Amino acid sequence: MHPNPAFRTDDRTLFAALIAEAGFGMVFLTTPDGPHVAHVPLLLTEAGTLRFHLALGNALTRHLDRARALAVVNGPDGYISARWYSDPDQVPTWNYLALEMEGPVRRMDRDSLHALLEDVSAHHEARVAEGTRWTMGKMAPVKRDQMMDMIVGFELTVEAWRPTVKLSQNKPAKERARLIDGLKAEGKHALAALMERLAP
Repeated sequence: MHPNPAFRTDDRTLFAALIAEAGFGMVFLTTPDGPHVAHVPLLLTEAGTLRFHLALGNALTRHLDRARALAVVNGPDGYISARWYSDPDQVPTWNYLALEMEGPVRRMDRDSLHALLEDVSAHHEARVAEGTRWTMGKMAPVKRDQMMDMIVGFELTVEAWRPTVKLSQNKPAKERARLIDGLKAEGKHALAALMERLAP
């Protein structure tokens, strides 16, 4: 989390939107074997828990249950050139949106894992433009069960939300407008749109 309080927010709606849009993040844990990270699809529940699954052979699988872990989701980011400012006494920086979530983890039972897989696929299948949505019901039950035997589901209860929304909020409006124009010229439209929508 960035130390400048100008880059913090408590906007849970924004957090949920970021997780839903990204759909993917990282789970970190310090284990007896050293620090490890897993790159995973993530789904936030209405109760504020973060659900994910790992391959059975993943190094984190045997350590996560009842551990305290850190999950991270990143949003749009981009380089801010000092040449975009009207003030010559500026330096380059990086604007970004990132969310850290910390809390205890529990291993899911098989029914909960099945529900997670259904929910994840439904969420992302809704975004696929063409064709009929895929569901787990299209698989032969034996094959589905074999595939489920190879993964483990987990749920992280988020007790600490640590966001960084660094969108040049500490700069005057005219300078921010110049930065937004610079980002658009570089093709960083998602970051530019966030700066337009979320900044003061």
